[in-house]
Amino acid sequence: MRIALVQQPATDDLEGNLARGLEAFDRAADDGADVVAFAELAFTPFYPQRLATPAALEAAESIDGPTVRAFQERCRERGVVAVLNLFERDGDRTFDTSPVIDADGTLLGRTRMIHITDYQAFHEQGYYAPGDRGLPVFDTAAGKIGVAICYDRHYPEAMRALAVAGAEVVVVPQAGAVGEWPDGLYEAELQVAAFQNGYFTALVNRVGPEERLTFAGESFVCAPDGTVVARAEQGTEEILVADLDLEAVASSHARRLFLRDRRPELYADWI
Repeated sequence: MRIALVQQPATDDLEGNLARGLEAFDRAADDGADVVAFAELAFTPFYPQRLATPAALEAAESIDGPTVRAFQERCRERGVVAVLNLFERDGDRTFDTSPVIDADGTLLGRTRMIHITDYQAFHEQGYYAPGDRGLPVFDTAAGKIGVAICYDRHYPEAMRALAVAGAEVVVVPQAGAVGEWPDGLYEAELQVAAFQNGYFTALVNRVGPEERLTFAGESFVCAPDGTVVARAEQGTEEILVADLDLEAVASSHARRLFLRDRRPELYADWI
C-alpha cells in the first residue's frame, strides 16, 4: 500500500480549502498513492479554537454534503481510497467524523471521535457529541483501515480494539499545535501503539497559523515493529508518501504473539 498524508493549512475560504484538498488528492494519485488521508477538519478552520455558539454549529455539514460527494467522484475517477475528516451534522447533533471512501467511490462508512476533550483553544465538547459508531475497520481496495481521530489515540483500549477488529493501518487525523506536547512524545505514543497492536499507524496533522493556534505539521508513519518509516517537516505544506508492506502486519510480534496470548476473560470488565 502506498499511503499519502496531506499536510495542508485551512482558511475561512471553504471552497478554496476543498479545491486545495482535491488538487492534493490528484497529486498523490499521480504519485501512485493507493490511499490519501487528510488531517482533522482538513477543509475548514479549526472551529474549536473558540467556544461553540449556535452560529458556529451551523458550519457542520451532512455526510452526503459537498465534501464527501466531491471526494466520492474523485475516488471513482482515480481509483484511490480517501480517508477524510469533517465537522458532521446528523439531525440536531454534530460530530468530529472521518468518512472512508473506497477506490470505486463507495462511502464505506464513518468513524466518529469517541473521546471529547475540552481545554483552552480546544473547546471541543461544545462542538462534538461523543461518537456512537464504535471503532469500525473498513475493508478497502487497498487494505483494512481503521481510524482513531485525534484524542482517541490516547486511549490504549481504543487502539487495541482496532487491532482485534483486524486493522492493518490506523489513520490518525490530528489537529496538533506547535508546542502542544514535549518533543517526540506523540510520535513515541504511536510507535508503541503500532508495536503493541501489529499495524501501521499514520498520523496526519494540519499545519499553519490560525486564529489562536499554529498547527505543527510533522505528520508521520510508524511500522508494526515500532519504527518511524516516514516523517514530514514542521510548518510545511506537503504530501508525505510512504510505502507500507502489509505483510509486516501478519509477521509482527503483536499478531504472532501478543494478540494470540491475550486473556480478555480476565480483564474485559476492567476497561
